[in-house]
Amino acid sequence: MRYEEMGLTEGDFYSRNFQKGAREDTLILNLGPQHPATHGVLRVIVELDGEYVIRAEPVIGYLHRMHEKMAEVRSIYQYLPNMGRVDYGHALGWNWALVGAVEKLAGFEVPERAQYIRVITTELNRITSHLLWWGAFTLDLGAITPIMYAFDDRERMLDILQMATGSRLTHSSFRVGGVCADINDTFIEACKEFIPHMRGRLPMYRDLVTGNIILRKRLEGVGVFDADLCRRYGGSGPVVRGSGIAYDARKAEATPMYDRFDWKVAVQTGGDSMARYLVRMDEMEQSLNIIEQALASLPEGKVMMPKAPKVTWQVPKGEAYFATEGARGKVGIHLVSDGGKNPYKIKLRSPCFSNLSLFAEAARGTLLADALAILGSLDLVIPEIDR
Repeated sequence: MRYEEMGLTEGDFYSRNFQKGAREDTLILNLGPQHPATHGVLRVIVELDGEYVIRAEPVIGYLHRMHEKMAEVRSIYQYLPNMGRVDYGHALGWNWALVGAVEKLAGFEVPERAQYIRVITTELNRITSHLLWWGAFTLDLGAITPIMYAFDDRERMLDILQMATGSRLTHSSFRVGGVCADINDTFIEACKEFIPHMRGRLPMYRDLVTGNIILRKRLEGVGVFDADLCRRYGGSGPVVRGSGIAYDARKAEATPMYDRFDWKVAVQTGGDSMARYLVRMDEMEQSLNIIEQALASLPEGKVMMPKAPKVTWQVPKGEAYFATEGARGKVGIHLVSDGGKNPYKIKLRSPCFSNLSLFAEAARGTLLADALAILGSLDLVIPEIDR
């Protein structure tokens, strides 16, 4: 640590350097809001002593689009496409959170086949999100080849998702009471062909990247989050599961249908950037297991509830909260309705907002290059933070 090299205690080091602006012998550096390592318009003010980070202060708000305010002037069906714009990486996780909150408030029973389709498409979308993170993260660390493999597999999955959702990125196929369309045999066969293909690719990913000594040296022991730090900032997803906390909203919040499948919550105990990396790699394997089981037991039946609400339908008066596990952590939506045409209030619980809050404390005392590795290990989607 830098403070030890300077003959100071940790408290002395940070009390001297957490003043506004830079000291005479430190440097203020702006990372972003247009820096490629921030993957969006995130700005991080970094104060450096040489190459050591004294202070790292995230500055958000450059992409604020008032999603929560827009909910007050739109009907549920008009607002639903917003969910794919909050998190373009895992749009279906947010889709499910919104329709789940409405269904909970209205007391709707969703047909079983529709619930299975939600599970299948959400887990496919989770893998595409993790592949996007994996390719971009390794690119941040200087490896060019992995993102080519990641996007090769991701494109195949997007082809499959397009059959079910009609889009390749900002999916919006869930509806209050079910899904917009049934899946056909072509979709099912494409999934069944892709699962063994992806399982065969994961060992190659491990050989090419995960076991690479350069990657391990960049990530092991870097950005250690202990369980207390995660709880204090409300972290969730792979960030906390990498710190030994086996919290997954699919189990903890009892997301429908997930209790019917045999799968494990991916957990690592290291707490460092490598642990968070390994959790996401393990999660892709678990998602493949869930998809395979869901396809094998897919029931027949309707994909929309009888007398499903129309566009002009008004949400009953009251409030409800629904949460599920997004690719980056716990996605929650608190819906308040006064019985009018539009929701009275919708509060979006963003996992990236909470996970980013860990960064400022974890980055202190690290090398600048390590701070970027920590930032990448959080898998941030900036539109979700600036919702």
